[in-house]
Order: sequence, then structure tokens, then C-alpha cells
Amino acid sequence: MRERFWERYALDELTPEEWEALCDGCGQCCLLKFQDEESGDLAILNLACTLLDIGSCRCSDYPNRFNKVPDCTQLTPALVGQFKWLPHSCAYRRLAEGRKLAGWHHLISGDRERVHRKGISVRSFAVSQDGVREEHYEDHIIAIIPIDD
Repeated sequence: MRERFWERYALDELTPEEWEALCDGCGQCCLLKFQDEESGDLAILNLACTLLDIGSCRCSDYPNRFNKVPDCTQLTPALVGQFKWLPHSCAYRRLAEGRKLAGWHHLISGDRERVHRKGISVRSFAVSQDGVREEHYEDHIIAIIPIDD
């Protein structure tokens, strides 16, 4: 990877390896979300995708995720601005908005565990969607995000 690529290149100029390296490992994009058809608001649940390893906050089958979870989020430089639900801490969102990476980000700190120690990751509160019946999903809503078009 190129030295300090996140500061020197636009998101659409990154190599696939550099793009993937931006992921801070918080796991927040792997939480289930449901959009209200009337209001457009987005409900965020504490339920993690069946493929998320909650301990590491990494996908347990990243290469095959779209085959196993058809509605898996595919974040690309072209689409990052459309995902208004990304947390303000997200490296992709920060860079897309012209902000710098957070000091705790592993590319800055050299420490992949720091995102967890800072309480930014889902490690401390997420539960797997496995074993939770859909009729109980509403009990797992942790945030409602108004989505303005």
C-alpha cells in the first residue's frame, strides 16, 4: 500500500487493498437495519448479521458474503455518500466528508484493538440475529435515524 494513502488520494483513486484497509473494524455496518416505508427513517438494531464474528467485528466469510447474505451492504467509493446511516466515526464516511481519520484508527494508531477499547465497535452490545425470531426484532432497536433525501 502507498504511504499515508488516505491523506494523499481521493477515495476513488484507492487500490482495492487500500480501500479495504480503511475499514476500522467497528462492525456497525453489519448491524441489521430496517427502513420505515412511510417516513423513510432507518431503525438500527443491536442484531448482527449471521456472518459477523462479534468478537473480532469481522465477517466470518467475507469472500462469499454476497452469496450467503444477498442484502449485505457493499460499500464502494461511488456509494459511500448514499449510506447516510454510517456512523460519524466511520473512516469511509469521515474521508468522504473531507475529514481526517480518527486518532484511534488502526492506520494512525497501529492498534486494531483500539476501536474496541474506545467503545466504538459493536463488540460490547451486539448479539447475533441467529436464534432471534423476526417478531422480536422490534425489541432490538437501538436507534432511529431520520433519512433526509
